[in-house]
Amino acid sequence: MQLHKADELESLIKGIEFVAATNLDECYYYENPLDEEKCKKVICGVSVLAVRGHDDFERISGSSIGGGFFQGLCAVMCGCETFEEAIELASRGDNRNVDKLVKDIYGTGYDQIGLPGDIVAASFGKVCSAKERDKIRKEDLARSALVTTTNNIGSIAFNGA
Repeated sequence: MQLHKADELESLIKGIEFVAATNLDECYYYENPLDEEKCKKVICGVSVLAVRGHDDFERISGSSIGGGFFQGLCAVMCGCETFEEAIELASRGDNRNVDKLVKDIYGTGYDQIGLPGDIVAASFGKVCSAKERDKIRKEDLARSALVTTTNNIGSIAFNGA
């Protein structure tokens, strides 16, 4: 087998075009296939692409806080060797033991500005307190890392839409 070097983002777009054109009966769809769509790619980092048509796209935004960030944090904090191990560990955790929520600060939600009490105000915010830190498990740390990462990706995707 002979391999050829290819541009990562161009390959991503060509893959999306191929799937959209050849797998019409799949369980997913694009409302406007590759027409002014934004493509969110998450591997090591995150890229948001503006796709205007075949071979016409540009990277408009992104972040270094993506899959590599999550896996790296889980490796350092929890000893995870693989992405799958980190995800499995996070599935058993509770980020509320690690993250400071709005209700932890105000007692309830902050109604004046529309913040519900159960959303994260400070990722890893409870780690600063020795009393809280003693209750934290590896699973909770992994879950907090996952929630931090996915919140970041969601914000970037929303702002790029």
